[in-house]
Amino acid sequence: MVNRKELDPEKSPSARFGQRLRTLRDERGWTQDELAERMGCSGTHISAVETGRRSPTPHFAASADRVFGTGDRLARQSRAARHTALIEGFPEYVAHEARAAEIRLYEVGVIPGLLQTPEYAATLEADAVRREAITPEQADERVELVANRQTTLVRSPSPLILAVLDEGCIRRPMGNRSVMDAQLARLLEFAERPNTVLQVAPFSMGARRPFSLPVTVLTMPDRSLMSYAESAHRGHLERESTFVLPILTAYHQLQAEALSQAASVAMIEQVRKGIS
Repeated sequence: MVNRKELDPEKSPSARFGQRLRTLRDERGWTQDELAERMGCSGTHISAVETGRRSPTPHFAASADRVFGTGDRLARQSRAARHTALIEGFPEYVAHEARAAEIRLYEVGVIPGLLQTPEYAATLEADAVRREAITPEQADERVELVANRQTTLVRSPSPLILAVLDEGCIRRPMGNRSVMDAQLARLLEFAERPNTVLQVAPFSMGARRPFSLPVTVLTMPDRSLMSYAESAHRGHLERESTFVLPILTAYHQLQAEALSQAASVAMIEQVRKGIS
């Protein structure tokens, strides 16, 4: 096959559906256009679903079940793909994060996922369920993803992880005292790792803070750069170095203005004493 894109079923529920669709199509020896003709859509549509770029609609999944004779199996799988708790663009970012040689992140308001304890993550998602922003099942998916992403911290070779947290991240209470105490202890453990740097951007930085929203910059093993940022409903992964380099420069400026790791650890320890 020419330019056949490899699929990663762990990337997202949409990717798992796409892989299943391709497998069923390959077993029958059909091209994308031949399957599209049987389903009453276009080959381009089949390609987009197979590669996870488009989530399967109920009609599409039902049509695929009819063509392949799979009962309602694809229809049930498509519901998971459509109802995923992860915003568009984030699964793709996570796949790159797991391979990155260096991870630079800045977070505002909450502890970032790579540094969260399970209890902190569960408390955060429980509130989203209370607000009916997500379902309990989606909350479980998000908490599970936090644990999966943290394998990044222990893989070999270890990535260099530089984290700058806005002061609000460590001062914003999340759950009861034991949850926050354990979370702050996790931050202190993170700072002790040989492949990490932890800094706090204090409130006193004021307007000198170059970012108003969270941002992440990845350096890949081939030294190429990517940046990732989110809006309320969508994540954007930028690969063009022309746009990533200014973000990296601003990140270096942020680090220069933020507290040193020693001063940051001292602040976290002080906050931790205040909640115990």
